Amino acid sequence: MLATLGRSGGAKATDEIQVYNASIADPGQFTIQQHLNYVGIGQKDPPFPGGFPSNHSLNGTPEFAYGMTDWWELGLYLPFAVQDNQFLSDAFKLRTLFVSPNADKHNLFYGINFELSYEMPKFAQTRWGLEIRPIIGVRNADYEFIVNPIVDVGFGKYGEADFAPAVRVARRLKDNVFVGLEYYADFGKIGDFSPLAQQQHTLFAVTDFKLGEFDVNFGVGYGLTPASDRLVVKTIIGYAFPVPGSKESTERASANGAVNPMAHLSARSTPY
Repeated sequence: MLATLGRSGGAKATDEIQVYNASIADPGQFTIQQHLNYVGIGQKDPPFPGGFPSNHSLNGTPEFAYGMTDWWELGLYLPFAVQDNQFLSDAFKLRTLFVSPNADKHNLFYGINFELSYEMPKFAQTRWGLEIRPIIGVRNADYEFIVNPIVDVGFGKYGEADFAPAVRVARRLKDNVFVGLEYYADFGKIGDFSPLAQQQHTLFAVTDFKLGEFDVNFGVGYGLTPASDRLVVKTIIGYAFPVPGSKESTERASANGAVNPMAHLSARSTPY
């Protein structure tokens, strides 16, 4: 299957730059996140004929999610890009996320996310794509380490199955304030990785904090290879709506996990 399906090579739009941590919305809860990422120094040549170069582009997506159960969440994205005063829509993405229940309360957590995308010609050479994102992580009261060994699959003539892992390590400084490093890569086609200079490897310094009832993630990334965008600034602002009929605090997990991935650990006296 991976030989006939796939995703086209070249830089991908940076509408979502995030490591999933297996936390999800409560059953019956709606959440929203706004992703905005600016490529200050990026690729000046299009990744394929008819595509747009990433340099000086603003990319993002609103992300809507709904908790179905304590282990299942559904989501919708509406990706876009802005470049040279032109707004470009990248249609939509649908996702379904399955996780270990109450992942934010356990030291070992895991899950898997499936994301089906319909993409426009400016963004990809394949109209339909599928992201398969396993989630594996460990944490204690002060630290966490998460790996998302992602496989990006596209459908069509120009497709490839790419290996594009993401990794996060973070430390809690005080309640609701965290700092860490996030690493994003795209090695290229599975079974035939691209030469190192054509691979994408980006390292981000990130911080997570609360701003009133909003979760905020901010990061600055540096591309490590010629094929990577050299300078990227990313932001995520998230809000979790109260569960209808519930009197519990709204300080719960946001879509794809709370933007502050250890927000609920500060109240723990001992790990478990």
